[in-house]
Amino acid sequence: MENLLRPLIVVGGSVVLTLFIGWVTDRLLCKADRRHPETPLWGLLRRARIPYQLVLCAALLRGSYDSAQLTEEHEVGIGRTLTLVLIGSAAWLVIRIAGAVVETTYTRYANHRAQRDPARVRRVRTQVSLIMRVVSAVVGVVAVAAMLLTFPAMRAAGASLLASAGIIGIVAGVAAQSTLGNMFAGFQIAFGDMVRLGDTVVVDGEWGTVEEITLTYLTVRTWDERRITMPVSYFTSKPFQNWTRGTSQLTGVVYWQLDHSAPLEAMRERLRDILRNCPAWDGRDYGLAVTDSTPNTMEVRALMTAKDADDVWTIRVTVREQMITWLVREHPYALPRVNTADAVLPHGVPRPSSSPDGSPPRRAHTTPHTSPRPSRP
Repeated sequence: MENLLRPLIVVGGSVVLTLFIGWVTDRLLCKADRRHPETPLWGLLRRARIPYQLVLCAALLRGSYDSAQLTEEHEVGIGRTLTLVLIGSAAWLVIRIAGAVVETTYTRYANHRAQRDPARVRRVRTQVSLIMRVVSAVVGVVAVAAMLLTFPAMRAAGASLLASAGIIGIVAGVAAQSTLGNMFAGFQIAFGDMVRLGDTVVVDGEWGTVEEITLTYLTVRTWDERRITMPVSYFTSKPFQNWTRGTSQLTGVVYWQLDHSAPLEAMRERLRDILRNCPAWDGRDYGLAVTDSTPNTMEVRALMTAKDADDVWTIRVTVREQMITWLVREHPYALPRVNTADAVLPHGVPRPSSSPDGSPPRRAHTTPHTSPRPSRP
Protein backbone atom coordinates (compact mmCIF):
# COMPACT_ATOMS: atom_id res chain seq x y z
CA MET A 1 0.00 0.00 0.00
CA GLU A 2 2.86 2.35 0.82
CA ASN A 3 4.47 1.66 -2.55
CA LEU A 4 1.21 2.72 -4.23
CA LEU A 5 0.55 5.85 -2.19
CA ARG A 6 4.07 7.21 -2.36
CA PRO A 7 4.06 7.79 -6.16
CA LEU A 8 0.62 9.37 -5.99
CA ILE A 9 1.68 11.70 -3.18
CA VAL A 10 4.90 12.72 -4.93
CA VAL A 11 3.43 13.22 -8.40
CA GLY A 12 0.10 14.63 -7.25
CA GLY A 13 1.71 16.93 -4.72
CA SER A 14 4.14 18.27 -7.31
CA VAL A 15 1.36 18.93 -9.81
CA VAL A 16 -0.93 20.59 -7.27
CA LEU A 17 1.88 22.73 -5.88
CA THR A 18 2.87 23.73 -9.43
CA LEU A 19 -0.67 24.77 -10.30
CA PHE A 20 -1.02 26.72 -7.05
CA ILE A 21 2.26 28.61 -7.47
CA GLY A 22 1.44 29.28 -11.13
CA TRP A 23 -2.00 30.64 -10.22
CA VAL A 24 -0.59 32.90 -7.50
CA THR A 25 2.11 34.20 -9.84
CA ASP A 26 -0.45 34.89 -12.57
CA ARG A 27 -2.66 36.82 -10.14
CA LEU A 28 0.30 38.92 -9.03
CA LEU A 29 1.19 39.69 -12.64
CA CYS A 30 -2.42 40.70 -13.39
CA LYS A 31 -2.44 43.05 -10.40
CA ALA A 32 0.89 44.56 -11.42
CA ASP A 33 -0.41 45.02 -14.98
CA ARG A 34 -3.45 46.93 -13.72
CA ARG A 35 -1.34 49.14 -11.46
CA HIS A 36 1.18 49.98 -14.17
CA PRO A 37 -0.72 50.48 -17.45
CA GLU A 38 2.15 52.59 -18.82
CA THR A 39 4.26 49.47 -19.42
CA PRO A 40 3.22 46.20 -21.13
CA LEU A 41 5.91 44.18 -19.30
CA TRP A 42 3.66 42.46 -16.78
CA GLY A 43 1.10 41.51 -19.39
CA LEU A 44 3.82 40.12 -21.65
CA LEU A 45 5.31 38.09 -18.79
CA ARG A 46 1.97 36.30 -18.44
CA ARG A 47 2.70 34.65 -21.79
CA ALA A 48 5.49 32.72 -20.04
CA ARG A 49 3.18 30.96 -17.58
CA ILE A 50 3.25 27.61 -19.44
CA PRO A 51 7.07 27.23 -19.53
CA TYR A 52 7.15 28.64 -15.98
CA GLN A 53 4.82 25.90 -14.73
CA LEU A 54 6.79 23.27 -16.64
CA VAL A 55 10.00 24.40 -14.95
CA LEU A 56 8.34 24.28 -11.53
CA CYS A 57 6.80 20.86 -12.09
CA ALA A 58 9.97 19.33 -13.52
CA ALA A 59 12.11 20.81 -10.74
CA LEU A 60 9.75 19.53 -8.01
CA LEU A 61 9.54 16.06 -9.52
CA ARG A 62 13.30 15.93 -10.06
CA GLY A 63 13.99 17.03 -6.49
CA SER A 64 11.47 14.69 -4.86
CA TYR A 65 12.10 11.72 -7.12
CA ASP A 66 15.37 10.63 -5.48
CA SER A 67 14.06 11.01 -1.93
CA ALA A 68 10.83 9.15 -2.73
CA GLN A 69 12.75 6.12 -4.06
CA LEU A 70 10.27 5.34 -6.82
CA THR A 71 10.74 2.57 -9.38
CA GLU A 72 14.40 2.01 -8.62
CA GLU A 73 14.81 -0.19 -11.67
CA HIS A 74 13.98 2.82 -13.92
CA GLU A 75 15.63 5.44 -11.73
CA VAL A 76 18.24 6.51 -14.30
CA GLY A 77 15.80 6.76 -17.23
CA ILE A 78 13.13 8.69 -15.34
CA GLY A 79 15.67 11.01 -13.76
CA ARG A 80 17.27 11.77 -17.12
CA THR A 81 13.87 12.41 -18.71
CA LEU A 82 12.96 14.90 -15.98
CA THR A 83 16.33 16.60 -16.44
CA LEU A 84 15.74 16.95 -20.18
CA VAL A 85 12.27 18.40 -19.59
CA LEU A 86 13.70 20.81 -17.03
CA ILE A 87 16.42 22.03 -19.43
CA GLY A 88 14.03 22.43 -22.36
CA SER A 89 11.38 24.27 -20.34
CA ALA A 90 14.02 26.51 -18.76
CA ALA A 91 15.29 27.50 -22.22
CA TRP A 92 11.70 28.19 -23.31
CA LEU A 93 11.15 30.34 -20.22
CA VAL A 94 14.35 32.33 -20.82
CA ILE A 95 13.30 33.07 -24.42
CA ARG A 96 9.84 34.23 -23.32
CA ILE A 97 11.23 36.48 -20.58
CA ALA A 98 13.85 37.96 -22.91
CA GLY A 99 11.16 38.58 -25.53
CA ALA A 100 8.94 40.36 -22.98
CA VAL A 101 11.77 42.61 -21.80
CA VAL A 102 12.90 43.47 -25.34
CA GLU A 103 9.33 44.12 -26.53
CA THR A 104 8.67 46.39 -23.53
CA THR A 105 11.82 48.38 -24.19
CA TYR A 106 10.96 48.76 -27.87
CA THR A 107 7.36 49.81 -27.09
CA ARG A 108 8.52 52.56 -24.74
CA TYR A 109 11.02 53.81 -27.30
CA ALA A 110 8.46 53.73 -30.11
CA ASN A 111 5.87 55.64 -28.07
CA HIS A 112 8.33 58.47 -27.46
CA ARG A 113 9.85 58.64 -30.97
CA ALA A 114 7.06 57.49 -33.32
CA GLN A 115 5.89 60.99 -34.18
CA ARG A 116 9.29 62.71 -34.26
CA ASP A 117 11.38 60.08 -36.05
CA PRO A 118 9.37 57.20 -37.58
CA ALA A 119 12.32 56.08 -39.69
CA ARG A 120 14.43 55.62 -36.56
CA VAL A 121 11.63 53.59 -34.96
CA ARG A 122 11.49 51.23 -37.95
CA ARG A 123 15.25 50.82 -37.79
CA VAL A 124 15.16 49.87 -34.09
CA ARG A 125 12.27 47.51 -34.75
CA THR A 126 14.30 45.70 -37.43
CA GLN A 127 17.30 45.41 -35.12
CA VAL A 128 15.20 44.15 -32.22
CA SER A 129 13.57 41.52 -34.43
CA LEU A 130 16.90 40.14 -35.60
CA ILE A 131 18.43 40.28 -32.12
CA MET A 132 15.55 38.22 -30.72
CA ARG A 133 16.06 35.61 -33.42
CA VAL A 134 19.75 35.41 -32.56
CA VAL A 135 18.99 35.14 -28.82
CA SER A 136 16.47 32.37 -29.48
CA ALA A 137 18.96 30.49 -31.63
CA VAL A 138 21.76 30.81 -29.05
CA VAL A 139 19.54 29.70 -26.17
CA GLY A 140 18.27 26.78 -28.24
CA VAL A 141 21.78 25.65 -29.10
CA VAL A 142 22.91 25.89 -25.46
CA ALA A 143 19.85 23.93 -24.33
CA VAL A 144 20.47 21.17 -26.87
CA ALA A 145 24.12 21.01 -25.85
CA ALA A 146 23.14 20.75 -22.17
CA MET A 147 20.71 17.95 -23.00
CA LEU A 148 23.38 16.02 -24.88
CA LEU A 149 25.81 16.37 -21.99
CA THR A 150 23.39 14.53 -19.71
CA PHE A 151 24.29 11.33 -21.55
CA PRO A 152 27.58 9.75 -20.41
CA ALA A 153 28.48 8.72 -23.97
CA MET A 154 28.34 12.32 -25.06
CA ARG A 155 30.60 13.45 -22.23
CA ALA A 156 33.13 10.78 -23.13
CA ALA A 157 33.11 11.86 -26.76
CA GLY A 158 33.47 15.53 -25.88
CA ALA A 159 37.25 15.56 -26.14
CA SER A 160 37.28 14.05 -29.62
CA LEU A 161 34.49 16.39 -30.77
CA LEU A 162 36.41 19.42 -29.58
CA ALA A 163 39.58 18.18 -31.25
CA SER A 164 37.83 17.85 -34.58
CA ALA A 165 35.87 21.09 -34.21
CA GLY A 166 38.27 22.96 -36.48
CA ILE A 167 37.87 20.51 -39.37
CA ILE A 168 34.11 20.33 -38.88
CA GLY A 169 33.91 24.13 -38.86
CA ILE A 170 35.81 24.39 -42.15
CA VAL A 171 33.64 21.75 -43.81
CA ALA A 172 30.43 23.34 -42.50
CA GLY A 173 31.58 26.77 -43.61
CA VAL A 174 32.21 25.59 -47.16
CA ALA A 175 28.97 23.62 -47.32
CA ALA A 176 26.84 26.48 -45.93
CA GLN A 177 28.61 29.35 -47.63
CA SER A 178 25.45 30.94 -49.05
CA THR A 179 23.57 30.50 -45.76
CA LEU A 180 26.35 32.13 -43.78
CA GLY A 181 26.54 34.90 -46.37
CA ASN A 182 22.82 35.57 -45.93
CA MET A 183 23.19 35.58 -42.15
CA PHE A 184 25.96 38.17 -42.24
CA ALA A 185 23.93 40.15 -44.78
CA GLY A 186 21.03 40.10 -42.33
CA PHE A 187 23.21 41.67 -39.63
CA GLN A 188 24.48 44.21 -42.15
CA ILE A 189 20.92 45.19 -43.07
CA ALA A 190 19.82 45.44 -39.44
CA PHE A 191 22.70 47.56 -38.18
CA GLY A 192 23.64 49.30 -41.44
CA ASP A 193 20.16 50.87 -41.73
CA MET A 194 19.85 49.86 -45.40
CA VAL A 195 16.26 48.62 -45.26
CA ARG A 196 13.80 48.39 -42.37
CA LEU A 197 10.47 46.82 -41.57
CA GLY A 198 7.72 48.95 -43.09
CA ASP A 199 9.95 50.56 -45.73
CA THR A 200 8.53 51.07 -49.22
CA VAL A 201 10.93 49.54 -51.75
CA VAL A 202 11.13 48.76 -55.46
CA VAL A 203 13.03 45.54 -56.26
CA ASP A 204 13.16 43.87 -59.67
CA GLY A 205 10.47 46.27 -60.89
CA GLU A 206 8.07 45.32 -58.07
CA TRP A 207 6.74 47.97 -55.69
CA GLY A 208 5.90 46.92 -52.15
CA THR A 209 6.45 47.17 -48.39
CA VAL A 210 9.01 45.23 -46.36
CA GLU A 211 6.92 42.90 -44.20
CA GLU A 212 9.45 40.53 -42.61
CA ILE A 213 13.23 40.39 -42.18
CA THR A 214 15.01 37.28 -40.93
CA LEU A 215 18.65 36.27 -40.82
CA THR A 216 18.41 34.61 -44.24
CA TYR A 217 15.47 36.04 -46.22
CA LEU A 218 13.31 39.14 -46.57
CA THR A 219 9.62 39.32 -47.51
CA VAL A 220 8.15 42.20 -49.53
CA ARG A 221 4.35 42.62 -49.65
CA THR A 222 3.38 44.13 -53.00
CA TRP A 223 0.52 46.58 -53.54
CA ASP A 224 -1.69 43.76 -54.92
CA GLU A 225 -1.19 41.60 -51.77
CA ARG A 226 1.46 39.29 -53.24
CA ARG A 227 4.51 38.29 -51.19
CA ILE A 228 7.99 38.28 -52.70
CA THR A 229 10.58 36.34 -50.70
CA MET A 230 14.18 37.26 -51.47
CA PRO A 231 17.54 36.38 -49.88
CA VAL A 232 18.85 39.23 -47.77
CA SER A 233 22.13 39.08 -49.69
CA TYR A 234 20.23 40.61 -52.65
CA PHE A 235 19.95 43.91 -50.78
CA THR A 236 23.69 44.03 -50.07
CA SER A 237 24.84 43.14 -53.58
CA LYS A 238 22.34 44.80 -55.96
CA PRO A 239 20.83 48.28 -56.21
CA PHE A 240 17.23 48.81 -55.14
CA GLN A 241 14.93 51.77 -54.49
CA ASN A 242 14.01 52.63 -50.90
CA TRP A 243 11.31 55.31 -50.99
CA THR A 244 11.31 55.75 -47.19
CA ARG A 245 15.05 55.68 -46.55
CA GLY A 246 15.16 59.09 -44.88
CA THR A 247 11.51 60.11 -44.77
CA SER A 248 8.26 58.72 -46.12
CA GLN A 249 7.33 61.96 -47.94
CA LEU A 250 7.26 61.63 -51.74
CA THR A 251 6.55 63.71 -54.84
CA GLY A 252 4.13 62.28 -57.38
CA VAL A 253 4.29 62.97 -61.13
CA VAL A 254 1.52 62.90 -63.76
CA TYR A 255 2.12 63.40 -67.49
CA TRP A 256 -0.31 64.33 -70.26
CA GLN A 257 0.25 64.52 -74.02
CA LEU A 258 -1.87 67.50 -75.12
CA ASP A 259 -2.38 69.76 -78.08
CA HIS A 260 -0.30 72.92 -78.29
CA SER A 261 -3.45 74.99 -77.72
CA ALA A 262 -4.08 73.52 -74.23
CA PRO A 263 -4.95 76.24 -71.65
CA LEU A 264 -1.99 75.99 -69.26
CA GLU A 265 -3.08 78.72 -66.83
CA ALA A 266 -6.56 77.21 -66.54
CA MET A 267 -4.97 73.78 -65.98
CA ARG A 268 -2.86 75.19 -63.13
CA GLU A 269 -5.96 76.59 -61.47
CA ARG A 270 -7.80 73.33 -61.98
CA LEU A 271 -4.86 71.37 -60.51
CA ARG A 272 -4.93 73.60 -57.44
CA ASP A 273 -8.68 73.00 -57.00
CA ILE A 274 -8.28 69.22 -57.39
CA LEU A 275 -5.50 69.08 -54.80
CA ARG A 276 -7.41 71.18 -52.28
CA ASN A 277 -10.26 68.69 -52.41
CA CYS A 278 -7.99 65.63 -52.26
CA PRO A 279 -7.24 64.38 -48.66
CA ALA A 280 -4.12 62.59 -49.89
CA TRP A 281 -2.34 65.88 -50.67
CA ASP A 282 -0.15 67.03 -47.76
CA GLY A 283 -0.17 70.68 -48.86
CA ARG A 284 3.60 71.02 -49.19
CA ASP A 285 3.95 71.78 -52.90
CA TYR A 286 2.48 71.38 -56.38
CA GLY A 287 3.22 72.60 -59.89
CA LEU A 288 2.42 72.26 -63.59
CA ALA A 289 4.79 72.91 -66.48
CA VAL A 290 5.47 71.96 -70.12
CA THR A 291 8.44 69.58 -70.12
CA ASP A 292 8.64 68.60 -73.81
CA SER A 293 7.21 69.37 -77.23
CA THR A 294 6.78 67.44 -80.48
CA PRO A 295 5.39 68.51 -83.87
CA ASN A 296 1.94 67.22 -82.88
CA THR A 297 1.72 67.45 -79.07
CA MET A 298 3.36 68.89 -76.00
CA GLU A 299 4.12 67.07 -72.77
CA VAL A 300 2.59 68.62 -69.65
CA ARG A 301 3.82 67.48 -66.23
CA ALA A 302 2.07 67.98 -62.89
CA LEU A 303 3.89 67.59 -59.57
CA MET A 304 2.21 67.06 -56.21
CA THR A 305 3.48 65.97 -52.78
CA ALA A 306 2.15 63.40 -50.29
CA LYS A 307 3.19 61.97 -46.95
CA ASP A 308 3.80 58.39 -48.13
CA ALA A 309 3.74 56.06 -51.12
CA ASP A 310 0.09 55.04 -50.71
CA ASP A 311 -1.07 58.67 -50.75
CA VAL A 312 1.14 59.40 -53.76
CA TRP A 313 -0.60 56.67 -55.71
CA THR A 314 -4.03 57.94 -54.65
CA ILE A 315 -3.29 61.55 -55.56
CA ARG A 316 -1.77 60.62 -58.93
CA VAL A 317 -4.78 58.65 -60.12
CA THR A 318 -7.14 61.33 -58.76
CA VAL A 319 -5.36 64.18 -60.57
CA ARG A 320 -5.01 62.23 -63.81
CA GLU A 321 -8.67 61.21 -63.91
CA GLN A 322 -10.21 64.53 -62.90
CA MET A 323 -7.97 66.61 -65.16
CA ILE A 324 -8.79 64.50 -68.24
CA THR A 325 -12.51 64.63 -67.40
CA TRP A 326 -12.31 68.43 -67.07
CA LEU A 327 -10.45 68.80 -70.38
CA VAL A 328 -12.96 66.62 -72.22
CA ARG A 329 -15.86 68.64 -70.80
CA GLU A 330 -14.48 72.19 -70.83
CA HIS A 331 -11.59 72.22 -73.35
CA PRO A 332 -11.91 69.35 -75.83
CA TYR A 333 -9.66 71.15 -78.30
CA ALA A 334 -6.76 70.64 -75.86
CA LEU A 335 -6.75 66.88 -76.38
CA PRO A 336 -4.08 65.58 -78.77
CA ARG A 337 -5.17 65.52 -82.42
CA VAL A 338 -3.77 64.12 -85.63
CA ASN A 339 -3.78 66.91 -88.26
CA THR A 340 -4.87 65.86 -91.71
CA ALA A 341 -5.27 69.40 -93.27
CA ASP A 342 -3.03 72.21 -94.37
CA ALA A 343 -2.30 75.03 -91.98
CA VAL A 344 -4.63 78.06 -92.02
CA LEU A 345 -2.88 80.84 -93.99
CA PRO A 346 -3.25 84.59 -93.34
CA HIS A 347 -5.66 86.52 -95.57
CA GLY A 348 -4.19 87.37 -98.94
CA VAL A 349 -1.62 84.58 -99.01
CA PRO A 350 -2.34 82.22 -101.93
CA ARG A 351 -2.92 78.56 -101.03
CA PRO A 352 -0.74 76.07 -102.93
CA SER A 353 -2.52 73.78 -105.35
CA SER A 354 -0.96 70.65 -103.86
CA SER A 355 0.83 69.42 -100.78
CA PRO A 356 4.63 69.66 -100.60
CA ASP A 357 4.87 65.96 -101.48
CA GLY A 358 2.74 66.46 -104.61
CA SER A 359 -0.49 64.92 -103.28
CA PRO A 360 -3.74 66.89 -103.50
CA PRO A 361 -4.93 68.83 -100.45
CA ARG A 362 -7.02 66.76 -98.04
CA ARG A 363 -10.09 67.77 -96.12
CA ALA A 364 -9.48 68.79 -92.52
CA HIS A 365 -10.09 66.01 -90.04
CA THR A 366 -8.92 65.71 -86.44
CA THR A 367 -8.98 62.68 -84.22
CA PRO A 368 -8.87 63.33 -80.48
CA HIS A 369 -7.33 60.70 -78.27
CA THR A 370 -5.87 60.44 -74.83
CA SER A 371 -2.65 58.94 -73.63
CA PRO A 372 -2.77 55.35 -72.33
CA ARG A 373 -3.28 54.79 -68.61
CA PRO A 374 0.09 54.51 -66.91
CA SER A 375 0.78 51.48 -64.81
CA ARG A 376 1.22 51.64 -61.06
CA PRO A 377 4.79 52.06 -59.89
